[in-house]
Amino acid sequence: MKIIGFNVNNEKKFVNVTCNIILGLLVVLVLGVSVFLPISSTVYEASAPAYYTGDKSSNNVSLMINVYWGTEYLDDMLATLSEYNVKTTFFIGGYWAGKNNEMLQKISNAGHEIGNHGYFHKDHAKISTEANKSEIYMTEELIEGIIGKKTTLFAPPSGSLNEKVLNVAESMGYKTIMWSRDTIDWRDKDEDLIFKRATEKTVGGDLILMHPTEKTAKVLGKIISTLQEKGLNVTTVSNTLGIT
Repeated sequence: MKIIGFNVNNEKKFVNVTCNIILGLLVVLVLGVSVFLPISSTVYEASAPAYYTGDKSSNNVSLMINVYWGTEYLDDMLATLSEYNVKTTFFIGGYWAGKNNEMLQKISNAGHEIGNHGYFHKDHAKISTEANKSEIYMTEELIEGIIGKKTTLFAPPSGSLNEKVLNVAESMGYKTIMWSRDTIDWRDKDEDLIFKRATEKTVGGDLILMHPTEKTAKVLGKIISTLQEKGLNVTTVSNTLGIT
């Protein structure tokens, strides 16, 4: 009687095939599990918040005017603010302040709140902790030397923000200010668009970002009067936050 069995070569083939099957199953299992695993992301753990809005229970809103250029439009904007008896907040870049001492003094003398906008308009989320401190401190010292007042509100240039920026600002006694409405006036030189973005569905607590541009200067009075007709009080960021 002939007994049929595996010879050595067949045994090797069987082992190889079996191993390949097991290895393939393991690869499929690993890949399948990985599909359902969450993609890792950065979690910002800051000891202080960023303020995107103020007190929503109030009727206060703020026009945040970030100044790093556009000096030629500031006189017109100041005249309009005075005409409507409005005080608001100007966030000042240190490099600009160094070249425009008299204009900065004029803004402050008109009773407007002055905030810190960094010195060289850098991307604060991408620079070191020490560079963040330097940007804020140099601007603080320069502004205080010109107007005699220390800044306590910090608006990161371009809204560049992470936990490092927040923690540095807090360690230096600052509140970090963002915005809830953006006119995007630096890009879209269109009075109607700027007006719409500043006034459409605006509610108490809104922080409205703008800059000294030609079109913003022209439509500023219309923006203020429309907000006031809605029963909103255009005031400083500190008042809208409810910290004064």
